[in-house]
Amino acid sequence: MNAGTYPGYRRHFNSLYGHLSSYSSRRAAYLYDCFGGAHFLQPVLEGEEWASFTIGNDPILQRMWASENGARKGKSGHDILLGQIESHETDVFYNLDPVSFDSSFVRKLPGCVKYKLCWRAAPARSADFGAYDRVMCNFPRILAKWEENGWKTCPFFPAHDPGLDAFASNKNRAIDVCFVGGFSRHHHRRTNTLDAVARLSDDLDIRYYFDTSIVTKLAEHRLGGFLPLRKIRRSKAIRSVCREPVFGRDYYEILGNTKIVLNGAIDMAGTERGNMRCFEAMGAGALLLSDSGSYPDGMVNTRTMLTYASAEDAVCKITEALSNWGQTSIISARGHEMIKERYSKGSQWRAFQSVIEAI
Repeated sequence: MNAGTYPGYRRHFNSLYGHLSSYSSRRAAYLYDCFGGAHFLQPVLEGEEWASFTIGNDPILQRMWASENGARKGKSGHDILLGQIESHETDVFYNLDPVSFDSSFVRKLPGCVKYKLCWRAAPARSADFGAYDRVMCNFPRILAKWEENGWKTCPFFPAHDPGLDAFASNKNRAIDVCFVGGFSRHHHRRTNTLDAVARLSDDLDIRYYFDTSIVTKLAEHRLGGFLPLRKIRRSKAIRSVCREPVFGRDYYEILGNTKIVLNGAIDMAGTERGNMRCFEAMGAGALLLSDSGSYPDGMVNTRTMLTYASAEDAVCKITEALSNWGQTSIISARGHEMIKERYSKGSQWRAFQSVIEAI
């Protein structure tokens, strides 16, 4: 299994675990920190020796493996990952980072690999996934887009990360509303809602933890007003509640200290819902408040979560929920139990095995 990270998270990770000097210790730290844990398959989390796991786009981690396994210096990241797969004699290659390791990489896989699967539920630029046996995610609209490219697809869901359970038990939550996520050109639709909710900060503890895109930062630069980027600037209200981005276990801790987690889908999802934030918020025992749409089984408005139809509606739902928290918190408790049972790691692993059997 190959996962991916991005520069913002790697900087955070290195600030915590940069002192680790071996491949096994750095790899273990990735699993402990839980970044992307909803996608990690059960055998990996349980430490099964036959279940290989790495972060193919972390050059430090991969160079550690290369050095410890006698590979010559200067090998590319692609070559190192190919070496790991060959050394492990991997028969199923499951890739969470197919943009970095697309079809050009898959065509070089050693003969031991019998099945090639990847996950992608976001814009993919010009990446080619056609060499994979299946491209998977839990959004039918996105799967249909991949199928238009001639790629074989299969529905597959994130799962509840057991690492969240330690945070879900917190009953004294100091943060009224939080939002954790990106702010970029792919998130126009939820901007009005974020702005309206931010205006509640005079009376409520509202916190936004943004991993802000380079384009947004450019738009907010003093020269941005002369560029066609004004529409992706954050408003004054949004900026007033913004904090530094959080990742991994620090992110889990924020969710576990929050009453209401605000969510909104990316633009390309259409009316379909169920991004990873839904699974994480409910898994942390918070009340999920997300935009109206078609949700995965078990995510039901007023029973296991709340939905909003507009920015104004989101404000009303937050105000009502917090004014009657004793009753509202019952919804978040039901949501937590549902996600643990219906979307367990055991269920996810059985579904993965079924995908392999069907190929």
